[in-house]
Amino acid sequence: MTASSPLLVSGLRDLASEYDGILSDVWGVLHNGVSAFSAAHEALTAYRQEAGGAVVLITNAPRPNEPIREQLAHLGVPQTAFDDIVTSGDVTRELLATHPGAKVFHMGPERDLTLYDGLDVTLTGEDDADLIGCTGLFDDENETPDDYRDQLQRLAARGLPFVCANPDIVVERGDRLIWCAGALGRLYEDFGGPLSIVGKPHKPIYDSAKGRLARIKGAALDESRILAVGDGLPTDIRGADSQGLDVLFVTAGIHASDFGPADQPDEALIRRRLAEEGLSARAAIPRLVW
Repeated sequence: MTASSPLLVSGLRDLASEYDGILSDVWGVLHNGVSAFSAAHEALTAYRQEAGGAVVLITNAPRPNEPIREQLAHLGVPQTAFDDIVTSGDVTRELLATHPGAKVFHMGPERDLTLYDGLDVTLTGEDDADLIGCTGLFDDENETPDDYRDQLQRLAARGLPFVCANPDIVVERGDRLIWCAGALGRLYEDFGGPLSIVGKPHKPIYDSAKGRLARIKGAALDESRILAVGDGLPTDIRGADSQGLDVLFVTAGIHASDFGPADQPDEALIRRRLAEEGLSARAAIPRLVW
């Protein structure tokens, strides 16, 4: 696409024939943590059923994909919208499996403890740990990363590996922004602690997702025929860009306030922000629709 070509498109239909597979973000594209966006899941359903494409959801959720399937169903996202899911939790489990017998200090809410199910690790307290598994803040409704500064500095001084299961810094929950594990990981690294991240924007989660697409379609897809869909510049857009994938940027997600009215974003502001970030997008759309 040239600089003079329109960036904003009216719907996924405008691009569908150019791609055999989609890697779609979940939170911010398909739902906001409270309710599903019906037009978005209808768009992915239409892409699968009318255009014959495959859809793998790719999310920085710090849990294995089965709880995410349950969450999507609860929110009202139907199975017709996707073929498979790969989570940051899935690829984090692969990393944790390379530390058999590890004593892990879990940092995050209890709902994320499924991350460790079936792994050869022992959950322990901070003092006995030789590895930190972080899925988020213990109480993300009320705490901020500043509440963790002393603890993270203490852990970093011991040189404990910090495995961050969700690279997101913040995420929308309804009409609020909630701090995520990535904010703690960034702070830990600032204190000199060793940090490992495998979710977006990093390569491992994309390799896994492209492998899922290949299994669905029966052969590896030409990467020029894969479209990534997402709303987060530092994760979705940067990650896809770094992997050489085309991107459909959903602008009314986490960065909605940056581009003017959410439903009528200013294309010049979108282009300028992408340029400032050193990123590119095949197209942009306020919200995912068919």
